[in-house]
Amino acid sequence: MNSLKYLNTNSFLSICINNVPNIFSRNYAFKSDLKIKWVRPEKIPCFKPQKSGDLQGYPDVDKKQFQLQFRDSKELQTADDNVKKLFTLEFAPRSCSSKLFQYDMMEKVRRHDHDYSTVETRIARWTGIIRAMQEVMERFPRNKKTKVTLKELIDRRKKHLKYLRRWDYKKFEWLLETLDIVYKPPPNHFHWITRKESLRKLTDKYCDGIKEDRLKQYRLKLETEQPAFLEEKIRTLQFIRDEQKECGAEITITEEEIDEVKRQLEELKKNIGEDKTA
Repeated sequence: MNSLKYLNTNSFLSICINNVPNIFSRNYAFKSDLKIKWVRPEKIPCFKPQKSGDLQGYPDVDKKQFQLQFRDSKELQTADDNVKKLFTLEFAPRSCSSKLFQYDMMEKVRRHDHDYSTVETRIARWTGIIRAMQEVMERFPRNKKTKVTLKELIDRRKKHLKYLRRWDYKKFEWLLETLDIVYKPPPNHFHWITRKESLRKLTDKYCDGIKEDRLKQYRLKLETEQPAFLEEKIRTLQFIRDEQKECGAEITITEEEIDEVKRQLEELKKNIGEDKTA
């Protein structure tokens, strides 16, 4: 008895699946007939210059320069060439080149020789560190420690730029132009990019394109029929005017109206001829 009940249940399910295939196969939920392809936009990491706002990268520092701590040394001026070469950036670690670049960035915005704590000087120093770290991340993208430090520096610089913009807008603009930075404030509302919403927008765009194409075709069709319509209109107006004259009724159609339609027909034929020659 149980086996018979099991067979009846299976047969009922098979009948339902065969009769209602769209529901059980979930084909109803996909727009397979539309020629729409959505590709998820590539996520840009937070440390990239496109997100941080840096318009320039880490430059190629001249390795023939002296290290920063020996730049003003008087003894090196009279030393041997081989000794001078040992104190250049060529024989120094990369951190020395990075410090020299930071110092040069600070020199662009420094008010005096002992200016190390103003907002613009700190932003310039952070900009030098950020660009040096971005160059490291390009070569070693799995360096997590540098990535976290770089993200914190970018956020700190953005916060101080926000305050400087509020306090002194002219200095804010001058600093952006001097350091070659673009200020990108955080959005007021964060909006997730989803497949469902993107497909809706693409579908609306696709449907609008179909609508425009059909309206354009319909407009061209009406334009081709317009000369015949105007000719028929002239004949109809002339016929009505003649009938009103013969019947002695009040004439409601004047010669000026008929002449105006004829003028429209001549202009239309002239424009069509110019389009064909062009």
